[in-house]
Amino acid sequence: MMWLTADESEALRLSLSIAARSVAFNLPAAILIAWVLTRVRFVGRTLLDALVHLPLVLPPVVVGYVLLLLFGTRGFIGSWLQHAFGIQLVFTRNGAALATAVMSFPLMVRAMRISLENVDRGLEDAARTLGARAADRFATITLPLMLPGIIAGVITAFSAALGEFGAVITFVSNIPGETRTLPLALYTALQAPGGEHAAARLAGLSLGLGLGGLLLSEWFARRVRRMLGR
Repeated sequence: MMWLTADESEALRLSLSIAARSVAFNLPAAILIAWVLTRVRFVGRTLLDALVHLPLVLPPVVVGYVLLLLFGTRGFIGSWLQHAFGIQLVFTRNGAALATAVMSFPLMVRAMRISLENVDRGLEDAARTLGARAADRFATITLPLMLPGIIAGVITAFSAALGEFGAVITFVSNIPGETRTLPLALYTALQAPGGEHAAARLAGLSLGLGLGGLLLSEWFARRVRRMLGR
């Protein structure tokens, strides 16, 4: 964008890339967890539900700190990844994607779960009586009918990932060109003398992206519902 500086454009590109990675990473797991929480009854289901939604009520800094303990260079998982595969997450854009994925995961699950709860189970029962296997019923009936929730969850999570700050800066710091996303660039501008204009541009951009994402989510969900006749 011509009205953004090179550093601000880089922060925007980095934010879009990290948000896309986090959504792609979350999508299969979110569909599975939404289905398990909606359709399966087991001991510990309430605990699993609470753990899934825990990032919504925890301060993002706490989530970032926990990720640092687990995936840092001295963390149990982080040290194993580094020694076994040479993968380092802390202070990298991959780590930023992990942090945003953790924070946005409950939003995806919640949207998909609400959609799945509205699926008519009679259609699945009818398919079962006709000999359709569980995987076939899920792929041809359940998944298409919960598509509005999947789309809403993906777009909402993507929009939320663009604005994640606390978990990202705690886990991967604020490194230009590597982990400095839009919120971190805004924070940096506010700390610099004379950075008010840059902060205003970045705040306006973030506001536009967030509002656009929410409107797009609602528009897609309604369009898909009309296509499905719901």
